[in-house]
Amino acid sequence: MPIPLHWHTEPLLLLLLIGAGWLYALATGPLREKLAPGECFNARKATSFYLGLIAAYLTVGSPLDQWGEDFLFSAHMVQHMLLVYLVPPLLIRGLPMWLADWLLAPKAVRAVVRILVHPFVAWLSFTFLYTVWHIPALYELALQQKWAHILEHWSMFIPAVMMWWPIISPSKLVPPINYGPRMLYLFLLMVGQLPVFGFLTLSETVLYPTYEWAPRVVDLSPLQDQILGGLIMKITNMGVSLTLLAWCFYAWYRQDNPETP
Repeated sequence: MPIPLHWHTEPLLLLLLIGAGWLYALATGPLREKLAPGECFNARKATSFYLGLIAAYLTVGSPLDQWGEDFLFSAHMVQHMLLVYLVPPLLIRGLPMWLADWLLAPKAVRAVVRILVHPFVAWLSFTFLYTVWHIPALYELALQQKWAHILEHWSMFIPAVMMWWPIISPSKLVPPINYGPRMLYLFLLMVGQLPVFGFLTLSETVLYPTYEWAPRVVDLSPLQDQILGGLIMKITNMGVSLTLLAWCFYAWYRQDNPETP
């Protein structure tokens, strides 16, 4: 069976991505001198932000979305990994410090954001929602109903942004947490996905009927596809977390030993 190559061109999706890009260009371009006098345009930050928007479209608008929705659990897992571990950090790192602090300047906004990105709240929200969406009944609902699929993606993406903020926040008003707690936080993020990983990879039956009866577009049985999806999830989670743990340890060491070459 030929692999489908459908690209999404829904007006709402395109409007959201193009609108975000336009507002960013407006804030960092013509309005920059008014919002943050004396600040220069940061090409590296802008590149990161626009790469995040491109990655977001490739994640939910490319044929990967149809492969994951109709054929392969592992493709759906790749989509989720991009939505959680690639798009949010690119967008957050794309925010100049002055722009992040301008957005957080209203006290009411800052108070709400501080609660949402508190390490415990962010960890619990991300871990709970990510786990719940892998319950077979809810997962199948997302595959069968478009509104549920959209809700699933938003309720993974928004907690992922909350989850990333304590690690790589560009803001002085709501900064990242200190290196010691940050390392513990990263460790707990790895531990938090263990139940889902075990649920997917140790099961002797196919958990999601859609994939059990889907046409086989690759040479994988439904159970092999499910196990592969679980491995993709855990390898990505561990790879990102261990890399950040190493970076935090090194940055912490350099902070305490600034004279080290």
